[in-house]
Amino acid sequence: MMILVDNAGGEWPAINHSPWNGVTLADLVMPFFLFIVGVALALVYKKIPSKLDSTRKAILRSLKLFFLGVFLQGGYFHGENDLSYGVDLTLIRWCGILQRIAFVYVIVALCEVWLPRVQGSYFGIMQNYLFHWIFVVVTLTVYLSLLYGLKVPHWQFELPNNRNITMTVTCGTRSNLDPACNAVGYVDRQILGVNHLDQQPVFIRTESCSINSPDYGPLPADAPVWCHAPFDPEGILSSVSAIVTCFIGLHYGHFIVQCKEHKQRIINFIVPAVILLALGYVLHLLGIKMNKPLYSFSYMCFTAGAAGAVFCLLYILVDVYDIRYPTLLLEWMGMNSLIIYTLAATDVLVVFIQGFYWKQPQKNLVRSFSSQVCSRKSWEPWISQISIIGELLVTLSTFCR
Repeated sequence: MMILVDNAGGEWPAINHSPWNGVTLADLVMPFFLFIVGVALALVYKKIPSKLDSTRKAILRSLKLFFLGVFLQGGYFHGENDLSYGVDLTLIRWCGILQRIAFVYVIVALCEVWLPRVQGSYFGIMQNYLFHWIFVVVTLTVYLSLLYGLKVPHWQFELPNNRNITMTVTCGTRSNLDPACNAVGYVDRQILGVNHLDQQPVFIRTESCSINSPDYGPLPADAPVWCHAPFDPEGILSSVSAIVTCFIGLHYGHFIVQCKEHKQRIINFIVPAVILLALGYVLHLLGIKMNKPLYSFSYMCFTAGAAGAVFCLLYILVDVYDIRYPTLLLEWMGMNSLIIYTLAATDVLVVFIQGFYWKQPQKNLVRSFSSQVCSRKSWEPWISQISIIGELLVTLSTFCR
C-alpha cells in the first residue's frame, strides 16, 4: 500500500495521507503493521526458553531497525533527481517509520517476556494477561494526560530554505490539537530539537497551507506562519499511543495460541474489532477527531479495529477455507517486507538506478524514461502506475534470481 501511495498519492489525493484530521487508505498502513507485529510476537514468545536471551535479541533487533530507519529517513539520501548524498548531523531526522516500529516492538516484546501471567478462568484470556492491560491503561493515561494537559508556549523555528530567518508561532494554550500548538509537537521540540523534525510535514496540504488542498500547492496569501514549521508524524508522544495498537495485535496472537477451534478464534477476533471500530467512529463524531500525526485515541481505536477485521477475514479465507492462491503474492511480500520497503518505498531503488547516466547526471535512466514517455501531461498518471509495477517487477526478479 505504501508503494502505491508514494507513487500515486499525488494523482489521487484520496488515497494519500490525510492532511490532518481524518483517515485515508495510507493512514491504515502504520497501525496495520504495528498490529501484525503484535500478532507475531505472541507466536514468537509462545515458549520462552531464556528471558535474558529473548531480551537481548529483542533489543538488538530494535536497534538494527532504528539505525536502518535513521539511515533511510534521516536525510542521508536526497531523493529522486538528486545524486548527492549525506546529512548534516545538526539537522538529521531521528524519528521515522522504522524508528517507530523499533520503539513499539521493543516495548511490547519486553512486556511479553517479563510481565507475569495471572492464572484464572473467570475472565479467560483477559485475566491471564492482566498486567499487560494494566500497562496499556497506564500508557494511554500518560499519553492523554500529556496531550490534553501540557501547556504549549510560544516557540520559534528557522525557515528550512533560509536558516537566517526565524519565525515565531504564537501558542500559550492547553488541549490544542491543531498543527501549530499541540503537545505532540511540543514534546518532540523539547526532547529532539526543532531542527531534527520532519521539514515537510503532512499538514502543508491543509486548506490553510495549500490552495490545492488536499494536494500540495502554493501557499494561500493569508497562510499562517506555522505552514513553514517542522513537525514529525512519527514523534515520541504519538509513538506512545502507537504502543497500544501493537498490544491489541498481541492480544489477537494470544487468541491464536490459546484458542484451538476456528469458531472460538473468529468470535474473539470479531468482537474486539467491532467494538474498537464503533468506539473510534463515535469518538470522531463527538469531536475527538481521528488524526494520524497525533495518533489520537479515536484513530488508534478505529485503525486497530480495522486491522482486526481484516485479519479476521484473511484468517477465514486462508486458515478456515484454505484458499491460499489469491494471497500468495501478499504472503511473499509479507515475508520480505523490510527489503521491499527499503528498495521501493524509500526510493533507494530509484536512487540506485538513476546513478547510471549518459555524460550528464540529468540524462539518467529514470529521467530519460519519464521524459520520453511522458510527452503529454495527461499521460503522467499512467506512467506513475507503470513505475509502481516496474519497481515491483525489478524487486521480484532480484529475489527470484
